[in-house]
Amino acid sequence: MVASVAAIGLTACASVDVEVDFADAPSVKPDLAETEAVEAPEPILGPGDRMPSGRALGTRSAVVAPNAAAATAHPLATQTALDIMKRGGTAMDAAIAANAMLGLVEPTGNGIGGDLYAIVWDPKTEQLYGYNGSGRSPMGATLADMQAKADAFMDGEEIPPFGAAPVTVPGTVEAWGALHEKFGTLPFNMLIEPTIQYARDGAPIPEVIAFYWQFGPRRFGPAAESGMLEEYENAKATYFSPTPVEGSLFKNPDLANTLERIANEGPEDFYTGQIAQTMGDYFERIDGYLRFEDFAAHDGEWVDPLCVEYRDLVKLCELGPNTQGVAALQMLEMLERFDLRGMGYGSADSLMAQIEAKRLAFADRAAGYADEAFSGIDPNVFIRPGYNAARGEAIDINQAMAPPAPGYADVDAKLDEGDTTYLTVTDDQGMMVSLIQSNYRGMGSGLVADGLGFMFQDRGQLFSLDPDHPNVFEPNKRPFHTIIPAFAFKKDMPGCQVRAEPIEQACPYEPWLSFGLMGGGMQPQGHVQVILNLIDFDMGLQEAGDAARWEHRGGSEPTDGLTGDASETEMGTSQLESGIPVEARAELERRGHTVECCQANGGGYQAIMRDFESGAWIAATEMRKDGNADGY
Repeated sequence: MVASVAAIGLTACASVDVEVDFADAPSVKPDLAETEAVEAPEPILGPGDRMPSGRALGTRSAVVAPNAAAATAHPLATQTALDIMKRGGTAMDAAIAANAMLGLVEPTGNGIGGDLYAIVWDPKTEQLYGYNGSGRSPMGATLADMQAKADAFMDGEEIPPFGAAPVTVPGTVEAWGALHEKFGTLPFNMLIEPTIQYARDGAPIPEVIAFYWQFGPRRFGPAAESGMLEEYENAKATYFSPTPVEGSLFKNPDLANTLERIANEGPEDFYTGQIAQTMGDYFERIDGYLRFEDFAAHDGEWVDPLCVEYRDLVKLCELGPNTQGVAALQMLEMLERFDLRGMGYGSADSLMAQIEAKRLAFADRAAGYADEAFSGIDPNVFIRPGYNAARGEAIDINQAMAPPAPGYADVDAKLDEGDTTYLTVTDDQGMMVSLIQSNYRGMGSGLVADGLGFMFQDRGQLFSLDPDHPNVFEPNKRPFHTIIPAFAFKKDMPGCQVRAEPIEQACPYEPWLSFGLMGGGMQPQGHVQVILNLIDFDMGLQEAGDAARWEHRGGSEPTDGLTGDASETEMGTSQLESGIPVEARAELERRGHTVECCQANGGGYQAIMRDFESGAWIAATEMRKDGNADGY
């Protein structure tokens, strides 16, 4: 039986009616997926009308909080963050606590078997910090090992998405420890206690997470039958006995025990103690690649965020490779020359400029984004003065360009994308935390170590098998990553009127916006759309996330080799949410784009903004997910 992920509704490129975020996976080879499509629900009548005071595109009002705020993908995680801050914790304490809770209640996208990145504004030092908490490939594995797995299960084209081959060292727990040591105040164990309690007693599973959860057995079961997934009983017992449904309480006593040990012994136990030994023994038992020594050698890295200015009003900051934040910076610099405000939100002209900028930036992404320690590529090369402005001159809003070559180098790539969770927390001292954490594709590799209660990520599937590519698989190397937190500064224009001149000194950039938008390759595209909505289209914070999104897929980021999947034609596909006007869709097609409606991977948005006049926090959350924003 020949089937693909598209056949079970796990990719937006297929002709299905329901988009599933975690299924950005490459097409699974024969006998690894089901054939039936996901049936969309019957159409329903439209929603009610907001009061005239409400914003036209907003689904609800943003939260305004005088002291502290949190926005996460699950209400329980948001509550946990606020509770921690009410107990005297910092925004970082709260972010760690919320992330721990999300690993329990949203394992479809994250958990301690995955990686973490963070951007932190520290009001005490008045500095912006970045942390790269991504793990590395096994030291004992080789490119030949990965190619053999690719030959066995993926027609030689890519590292398998399930089983031991794509598993890299999880970096999350180490990142918690490093971030807490620098920015936390409460004892570390206090941050984990709420999750331990809910893991033992049961945590509520809401609608969207339950929907994603049901796809786990459909993916992992066939992978286990084929031999790609070496061991599946642990994952079945932990997550699918039975598979949670909306409104059910999910218990995970094994995870409670693991977290309790981390809380009592400290994060280092995950890498050098009993937990690390258990993980190493497990991979040796199933003939995987990771060993105790891989965990013991792991360390994260403090990094400097990369920033660009936009319209002399905001400064967007992202983290550089091995992740993809630079793509958002490149896009903004290319769009600087266009009068997007005059074009109007949702217009064909505006969409053309944005999509073409994405195609140019992603050509560089495909060619050169990789672990700098191995590639030797300085990420600043992609935002050097004048580079993106010159690249943007190729954009013709009247006609889609031919598939663009990278400006950096003429190198092809095979980079995939996945799903994750994003959260942001701010406190009464002015600390702002932008944190993103992921197992990569949905729940991850399908592997759960004996008695530990969490699934390992499959981030290593994002390595290239091309020995000449900067992102080629190598031992002890970090793979290309899709997850990116974001942060923005803005000039406090009202305050400028009472400050000294010259204007450059009177209007410094001030910390303004902590935000992110989860969803694989959608993330840099989404970051740019949020900034444009706020700056060029004058939207409020909630409205900026609720507004209909676009996602361009394919083109210079092939994900299934050269098999010719619908999303991987040379031009790629522009996928639009239903709120984009029909007229704009038709015009995009006339100008040379392939357009699909209503299957875009919209991602998941969270944001907290400082109101410069009142000093209050304004918080917003994703209407496409289960979470909420709240504060006090």
